[in-house]
Amino acid sequence: MEKTSGPFELPPLPWDEGALAPVISQRTIALHHGKHHATYVKKLNELVAGTRFAQMPLELVIASSVGGEENRKIFNNAAQAWNHAFFWNCLRPKGGGEPPKSIAKRLEADFGGYAGFREQFAKAAVECFGSGWAWLVSRSGKLEILATSNAVTPITMGATPLLALDVWEHAYYLDYENRRPEFVDAVIDQLLNWEFAAEQLDKAQSGYRKAA
Repeated sequence: MEKTSGPFELPPLPWDEGALAPVISQRTIALHHGKHHATYVKKLNELVAGTRFAQMPLELVIASSVGGEENRKIFNNAAQAWNHAFFWNCLRPKGGGEPPKSIAKRLEADFGGYAGFREQFAKAAVECFGSGWAWLVSRSGKLEILATSNAVTPITMGATPLLALDVWEHAYYLDYENRRPEFVDAVIDQLLNWEFAAEQLDKAQSGYRKAA
């Protein structure tokens, strides 16, 4: 694993590297977290050294660097560092399946039920052109599904992410080669961490109630 030096650190995985096998292999997780994610953090630390960004929390770095060319590299690495840290928590061994009642009610209201959510979420992930992400988010009191390209993250769009699915090739190519739909189906059905999503929804609803 790459060592980082600077204000931002590579967070540890919430489970062992081999815990998601056979859906995602230990080799893929080791490379994805220990190389790709670590490189975003390392590069971000290099880019912010001696700048105002070095004193900011990661989310503020993202908010302060989004848009424009001057800080594009900082944004890309900061957003990817955040996206990946979030993504790891969206997965768990023996996950997937039907969500808890608290979030199932919202899926019923906004997608017609779990089946409607699953269809739309899988479609967003499979059809995301090139590298990117599929997201389940809460925005303005409603649940939405978004697909974002490259490092783009919903936290710059007034949305609270509940779940993320990484569809950059490094997330699945060693295990699935070009079979992205197979990877997407396996993650949704066997790894999604609905308990984590429910916690994020509760935070989003609390914030929405306060703002209302």
